[in-house]
Amino acid sequence: MTTYKNAPRNLIVAAVATGLGMGFAWLAGGNGVHAFGTSVFVVCAAFAFLINWMAFVPAAIAQSDKFYDLTGSITFLSIVGAACWLSAPLDLRAIVLAAMVAIWATRLGLFLFRRIGASGGTDARFEKIKINPPRFFSVWTIQALWTIFTASSAIVVISAADPAPIGVFFWTGSVIWLAAFLIEVIADHQKSVFRADPANADRFITTGLWSWSQHPNYFGEIMMWVGAVVIALPLLSGWSWLVLASPLLIALLLTRVSGINMLDAAGQRKWGDDPDYHAYRHRTSVLIPMPPHA
Repeated sequence: MTTYKNAPRNLIVAAVATGLGMGFAWLAGGNGVHAFGTSVFVVCAAFAFLINWMAFVPAAIAQSDKFYDLTGSITFLSIVGAACWLSAPLDLRAIVLAAMVAIWATRLGLFLFRRIGASGGTDARFEKIKINPPRFFSVWTIQALWTIFTASSAIVVISAADPAPIGVFFWTGSVIWLAAFLIEVIADHQKSVFRADPANADRFITTGLWSWSQHPNYFGEIMMWVGAVVIALPLLSGWSWLVLASPLLIALLLTRVSGINMLDAAGQRKWGDDPDYHAYRHRTSVLIPMPPHA
């Protein structure tokens, strides 16, 4: 049943998110190359919102969230691709960061799309949201804002007016990114294999990377964007230092908002009376992988 409860508040949230995204892009991208009378970063930010607003229309009509995560990945690919096109020719730093974002977005988007397909084409997070068009619209708008903040270091590098020589920050950040990417991929694969086994129905994973961290995939996700920021450091000046907020906001989102908190609450509801579950949580690091302790 469609509802429009709290419509003004939800539309204000969407308006604020749009203002934040465009303002952030205007400040952080001010030193970069320009296109269409403004910075490339502003063009990319506007493109991010446009993509999500266009995807919202059929999703709202069908009251479906099936393509929400896939649209997020498409947004990343689109805005980074647009930045490359508008800023060409690119130096090695820009090419590498663009490739990193493209690889990450493609893998994660396909992984999440397959996962939601396996769950019947719906996500429990959206059950009460997708029937409320204004609220659903605010969620799509916030996704655009998330892509703008997350990809900010890459876009600043790609659209830099004065590229910097390749040096220690490039190689250090690349190693951090690659190691983090492998952690996320391996953790996701291990959990997928675990869930695919009927013998593990209604059980929680405690093996592989998951024996060293309760959320190794989230650790990998956070550290990938730390690596991207490290790569970007030589090009930051003035307001472009705002991109340092990218990994901080990702960490905040995954640890305090929609990641660990939600999963831990669900775990408590499902296994709260299981001594093995409490023992696992006691001996295993919450986020940073480290050997289990007694």
